[in-house]
Amino acid sequence: MQVKQIMQQKVAIADPNMTIRDVARKMRAGNIGCLPVGENDRLIGMVTDRDIAVRAVADGRAPGNTSVRDVMSGGVGYCFEDDDAEAAAQIMAKHQVRRLPVLNHDKRLVGVIALADLGRSEARSAQGALQGVSEPTDKERRHI
Repeated sequence: MQVKQIMQQKVAIADPNMTIRDVARKMRAGNIGCLPVGENDRLIGMVTDRDIAVRAVADGRAPGNTSVRDVMSGGVGYCFEDDDAEAAAQIMAKHQVRRLPVLNHDKRLVGVIALADLGRSEARSAQGALQGVSEPTDKERRHI
């Protein structure tokens, strides 16, 4: 099964110059925990509710003066719309993420695939992805 058959096609995008207050409101309105960050028609990162909490709130940064660019995660993993679901699951596990941007071969964002999408599909890849996403990192193991 190809990613384009199970991905979510309607994706809100955050501008890197938005404030984290504005992006948090956008997340609340859409009942979502992360947004792809795009600039000049290209994916440059992802911002999550956790990014906001750990990189801004925990450091006492002002939500009205802190930009998405200041807290977003760069170096985002992604898959292509014509990849099979198993490949997407492997990328999710490798990067330990529950949502993965989907690009076309022009490297334009065309959707997002979530772990839940894999679980609802006929693909058996969700279990492997969930194990990889849930595996503690070396840093987390040291603190357990």
